[in-house]
Amino acid sequence: MPVTARTARMAVRRPSTWLPAIRAQWTSSLRFRTTFITVAATGLAIAVACVWTALAIHNELFTSRKDQVLDQAQRGIEQAQDVLDTAEVATDSAALQQLLFDARDTLTAQAGTSYIAYYRIDDATSAIAPPDFALIEDGALTVGLRERVRTSADTQWWQSVPMQLSDGSTPVPAIVVGQQLQVQNANAYEVYLAYSLEDADRTLRFVQGTLWITGVVLVLIVATISWFVLRTVAQPLIEASQTSARLAAGDLDVRLPVRGRDELATLGRSFNAMADSIESQITELAELSQVQQRFVADVSHELRTPLTTIRLASEMLNDRRAEFDESTARAAELLHAQVARFEQLLTDLLEISRYDAGSVQLEREPTSLAQLAEDVAGSMEQVAAQHGSELRIVAPGGYSPVEVDPRRVRRILRNLIGNAIEHGEGRPIVITVDSDARAVAIGVRDHGLGMTPEDAERVFDRFWRADPSRKRTLGGTGLGLSIALGDAKLHGGALAVWSEPGRGSHFVLTLPRVPGEVSDRSPIPAEPHERVADDLGVTQPIRTEDGEARP
Repeated sequence: MPVTARTARMAVRRPSTWLPAIRAQWTSSLRFRTTFITVAATGLAIAVACVWTALAIHNELFTSRKDQVLDQAQRGIEQAQDVLDTAEVATDSAALQQLLFDARDTLTAQAGTSYIAYYRIDDATSAIAPPDFALIEDGALTVGLRERVRTSADTQWWQSVPMQLSDGSTPVPAIVVGQQLQVQNANAYEVYLAYSLEDADRTLRFVQGTLWITGVVLVLIVATISWFVLRTVAQPLIEASQTSARLAAGDLDVRLPVRGRDELATLGRSFNAMADSIESQITELAELSQVQQRFVADVSHELRTPLTTIRLASEMLNDRRAEFDESTARAAELLHAQVARFEQLLTDLLEISRYDAGSVQLEREPTSLAQLAEDVAGSMEQVAAQHGSELRIVAPGGYSPVEVDPRRVRRILRNLIGNAIEHGEGRPIVITVDSDARAVAIGVRDHGLGMTPEDAERVFDRFWRADPSRKRTLGGTGLGLSIALGDAKLHGGALAVWSEPGRGSHFVLTLPRVPGEVSDRSPIPAEPHERVADDLGVTQPIRTEDGEARP
């Protein structure tokens, strides 16, 4: 069994997963969402129609049955009263009892019900008055109904009540009709006739059941039709979504199948035309990028030979500048410095072109990053001292060897420390080395002017400078941080930056212990917990006695 089918079957067996599954389908499937809304709206409309129809049928059945029983009861009372009025006057109890029995038989025959009860209204004792008779349970005759029948001689009263039949089954709906009947020599009797509505109730339940079954079937039919119609409409959209995803992933040859001449076919043709245009432009850009890469690499390579000659000549002139006059010696010194910077720029350009071409290879060897950081810091102490900065190393970890390319890591550190010296405003620079089970990190923290969040986002861009007017004192080319980021990514690591204006900057290089393994967190957070700048004070221009500001 496929894994997806097994997972779906297990999810169906667990009700706790239904709501999350429905929520996921709601947010991810247009077809499910549209079908759900259609079915819900249709189900609500059908439910309202069924309820309204059931109520209308219920009212109609009840009204017609009520009118029928009231008419039958009235006719029965009239016929029974005629029997009592036309009979000879009974003077003894037996005769009067027989007369009332005859009237009762006529009443039940005309009224169409055997459920009858009568009670003598006058509470005075009579020797010949027939006794009360009841085939209706006492609970069916309410106090209100009996009170109205007792006080109204010629008015017919009725009430809908549940009534227990003689077989002891569940109470059924019924109508009880009450009216007075005048019996000679015994005064008035209150007479009640009960009519069962079981047949009407059974008919109503059948109609309601039929309506609800029909409604459920209609909802299922609408859901099925909606699902198939939406599947027909949504399938091209799904294909377009999948095709656009493949196109975004780099598969430039993918296209939508076009069928027919409708709106969806127009969409497919437009999408394919857009894909053709994108493929053409990307191909042109890729070719142009390759041309640019080859151009940069070829130019950099071709310039090396004349640059080597120029460098040798500049070194010769620089070595003998003491023999020249002051202006010529200064020119020779500047020539030597700029040729060295030009050579470094060519080296960086060649390195960038290798990254763009994807031809950079790492030469890994076991290296202690703590020791490497100490070596780099030691080699740059003199430069830092010239700028008034002190290099401090804090290394709670990072001593165990990890597989890295030491030349590239050394280049990253030299670049980060050089930038810290350049922008550190003569304040201490803290180099932190730490590690955990998965990664090793090196942080370089200066307490100089710092950068705004916008500048920090662009700090790794090529040839970008936060302050273009600021003079470089270490001869950077503007490509150092870009190359450093490339070296970090080549190791499978990361290079993060934190900076605040007036608080300085903190660059953190994180490298995984195992090549190819990505660490989700760094042993050294980019935002420092202890801000040394709080003790040193926010970087501000220094005021001299004459009031002039010095950086």
